Amino acid sequence: MQTLSKLLLMAGAIIIISADTPVKNKYTLNKDYTIFIYGTSNIHDWNEQVQTATGEGLVKVNDGSFDLLAISIKIAVHSIHSDIGSAMNNNTYKALKADANPEIIFTLTEQILFIPLKTSETAITAKGNLTIAGVTRPISMSGKILMQTAGKISFEGSQTIKMTDYGIDPPKALFGTLKTGNEITVSFKTNFLITAN
Repeated sequence: MQTLSKLLLMAGAIIIISADTPVKNKYTLNKDYTIFIYGTSNIHDWNEQVQTATGEGLVKVNDGSFDLLAISIKIAVHSIHSDIGSAMNNNTYKALKADANPEIIFTLTEQILFIPLKTSETAITAKGNLTIAGVTRPISMSGKILMQTAGKISFEGSQTIKMTDYGIDPPKALFGTLKTGNEITVSFKTNFLITAN
């Protein structure tokens, strides 16, 4: 009888501990993303689109809010395609040192806590590390976040960076007659779907 009582007490304690333990859910970048890179040149503005990206996040849902505990996004450099054509593509890959550094990587370094659960987007600042062409620098990216359902989180935003901050020589095209500006703007719309607890 004492053994049964002990087992019941232990089971009750486990239930109480489990109830107080927050559930952390893993999210994965869905394939419906759009990521564009916009820039200028001495001839005309240009843009490039990312064809291949992957990403993962870790989220904890609270009562009326959620916490973004971790997130990372990787862009395949060789999947970046220019509206100018293959010559610009090749110059972009060369400028980004794609063979030695095949991915552009953003990793969150500060958790974003108590994001409200509501029907409209919430403005956030995501502080993290951005690695381009093998150079990693801290960055603060402005954007909006929305948990549309319990299993879907949407991010969108844009960020302007200077290529020379990452040791990149702005690429050229058309036999050097087109010279790109130093600043580019990365614009993104992404959805992350829940994959596991």
